[in-house]
Amino acid sequence: MTDAERRGTPPIALVLGITGGAGEAIARALQAHGWRIRALHRDPDQARAGLPWLTDAQWLQGDAGRAADVLGAATGTGVIVHAVNPPGYRNWRELALPMLENTIAAARASGARILFPGNIYNFGPDAWPVLREDSPQNPQTDKGAVRVEMESRLAAAANGGARTIVIRAGDFFGSRARGSWLAAAMVKPGRPVRSVTYPGARSVGHAWAYLPDFAETFAQVAAREASLPDFDRYHFGGHWVEPGIEMADSIRRACGRPDLAVRSMPWWFMRLAAPLVPFFRELNEMRYLWFESIRLDNHKLTALLGQEPHTPLDQAVRRTLDELGCL
Repeated sequence: MTDAERRGTPPIALVLGITGGAGEAIARALQAHGWRIRALHRDPDQARAGLPWLTDAQWLQGDAGRAADVLGAATGTGVIVHAVNPPGYRNWRELALPMLENTIAAARASGARILFPGNIYNFGPDAWPVLREDSPQNPQTDKGAVRVEMESRLAAAANGGARTIVIRAGDFFGSRARGSWLAAAMVKPGRPVRSVTYPGARSVGHAWAYLPDFAETFAQVAAREASLPDFDRYHFGGHWVEPGIEMADSIRRACGRPDLAVRSMPWWFMRLAAPLVPFFRELNEMRYLWFESIRLDNHKLTALLGQEPHTPLDQAVRRTLDELGCL
């Protein structure tokens, strides 16, 4: 129990990366569970305007890349949501690791628990096709190596007072996940769906995480965090879609258009353009995720919660497309 809870006041959650898909979704879920949200942002007025539902939040001007800003913002908090990532998939090592160290230092000083959204970049072929929390982490990509280092630093910091919960998931989708594969590649936000682009091998399964379900999972785990080890990892099963093309079929059903064309991602063009377009180079590094069957085992999570929060696929896809302005 936090000091705030003992006093009968709402506990405070500091959210770093609140304008990102995961950060906003987790903030929403925590607020619904009685947490007061504190947000650190370089331009609080602009960020506040984009999040009108967050009426009772405490907004602080600052940068997750500055240690003093994070340290000051963390004072009196019960959890720190570390959902901030370098934009455009770029400069992870140069930017992500220092930001994480700032969060670790702030957690040590404040006694807050770090909530860290993870992914499956950490793993290589020796861990496929079913990933468990203790599966070997031998990634094949630079981003995967950075993710391994981030989790290693969090595990080591737990011994020094920076307690952490990591929840790993597959590809995000949801209305605020504008950088997700669904919103950035499969459909065009703000336009009716005329065709669907599918990035992977159509017969290969793919792991998806609907952001509201993922965020609700964090909120439920946060309610139990005092009884958990200083460092713990969980896998969020989400939607395992096999064959993977079923996600495109779900989009067709949401649109009421079973005849919609399904096109393949032009990976050949992205490889050619990669030297000139850095974003394409970064995407190409993660291409393998669409051609390998990689599923998360969520037995540990369901043992803790009883069941994983889960919105049926067609309902989640329809709600996402509606909020993206695609229907």
